[in-house]
Amino acid sequence: MKKFNVAVVGATGAVGQELLKILAERNFPVKSLKPLATQRSAGKQIPFGGNTYTVEATTAQAFDGVDIALFAGGSASKEFAIEAATRGAVVVDNSSAFRMDPKVPLVVPEVNPEDVKNHQGIIANPNCSTIQMVVALKPIHDAAKIKRVVVSTYQAVSGAGKEAIDELTEQVKELAEGKEVVPKVFPYQIAFNLIPHIDVFADMDYTKEEWKMVNETKKIMHDDSIQVTATTVRVPVYRSHSESVNIETERKITAEEAKKVLASAPGIIVLDDPREKKYPMPLFTSDRDEVFVGRIREDNSIENGLNMWVVADQLRKGAATNAVQIAELLIKYNCL
Repeated sequence: MKKFNVAVVGATGAVGQELLKILAERNFPVKSLKPLATQRSAGKQIPFGGNTYTVEATTAQAFDGVDIALFAGGSASKEFAIEAATRGAVVVDNSSAFRMDPKVPLVVPEVNPEDVKNHQGIIANPNCSTIQMVVALKPIHDAAKIKRVVVSTYQAVSGAGKEAIDELTEQVKELAEGKEVVPKVFPYQIAFNLIPHIDVFADMDYTKEEWKMVNETKKIMHDDSIQVTATTVRVPVYRSHSESVNIETERKITAEEAKKVLASAPGIIVLDDPREKKYPMPLFTSDRDEVFVGRIREDNSIENGLNMWVVADQLRKGAATNAVQIAELLIKYNCL
């Protein structure tokens, strides 16, 4: 099998570390690895594939000779993604910088894999909460055509980075010791609390995170007729996002049919047995690549309605795994 020169931008961060882990787990055909990060992280040592690599500072010249550049997200994408593509690398980008660019494919491999063939040097990885939702929506849409989606998310703190994880840990400790909590990462205390505010507020008082779910879903599904409304909430969970998804379809689909359709779809595990109290939870879905779906039931308030509960590890399927799967598609379709 042909092997490829791979760069991981943001290699020392949470998503970058997951990218390296998943490249190794999936035996991605890496010829050479170039871990890149900020100047501050340059010189650090990173293990991969039985070898140790030295982290380099991200520069334009660093992408010379690179076949695939996996960007973990952040400001580096706006600064270097176009330059990397210009120098011959195919960029798979985890930031929001290019997602709604009409020239840039926005890809979830279980939903729209062939869109990678249309790339012009950059492919965007969708928002983490959008990825897991559309994986669950696609089989329902194919079976009964979705008209409307109402989604409420319960998003883990790791979606906001390592500092957010540390803040939750520290706040729990401080509260247990009777100390005053002073939030730094989040606008309010996150320990034992919920914050209905992710990213900045934008049009109609929806947050940017909520608009991502609206707009990205339509682009990925290739259907602007799907109406989507979202409320995104940060919860005191370390890892794995959960979503309550209400769907209205053109034709009625029963809960039993929906379970069968979902169970046969790629990348989905149906975990739904109310009598045995079996349903997806962050506790049991972390460090997994599948999207877990449960609490599948018909909406009693409308004729063609369906409710379901969707949980996935947002660092893996919601970011790093999806990016590596996109890179695998590039090889499969011979479009590097």
